Amino acid sequence: MKLRPLHDRVIVKRLENETKTASGIVIPDNAAEKPDQGEILAVGPGKKNDKGDLIAVGVKVGDRVLFGKYSGQTVKVDGDELLVMKEEDLFAVVDAK
Repeated sequence: MKLRPLHDRVIVKRLENETKTASGIVIPDNAAEKPDQGEILAVGPGKKNDKGDLIAVGVKVGDRVLFGKYSGQTVKVDGDELLVMKEEDLFAVVDAK
């Protein structure tokens, strides 16, 4: 199944957190926090303003983004857990530099 987000929504796949600390201690799954970073998999066309002009979404497929722990709606697609959220729920784009 393929999802195509509407309006200013984006589809995000959470990036997995490290399960081991710098000192080598393994963190069990039930003690680990939800990751707050993800990769954009799909982007909607944008949102219309009061005049009817389309305002494009400011992120693109492949961007790594930060978002709140409880942001978005979780959906399962082909066994993968994905998030559907509005662009305004994103905090920042992470640059690889």
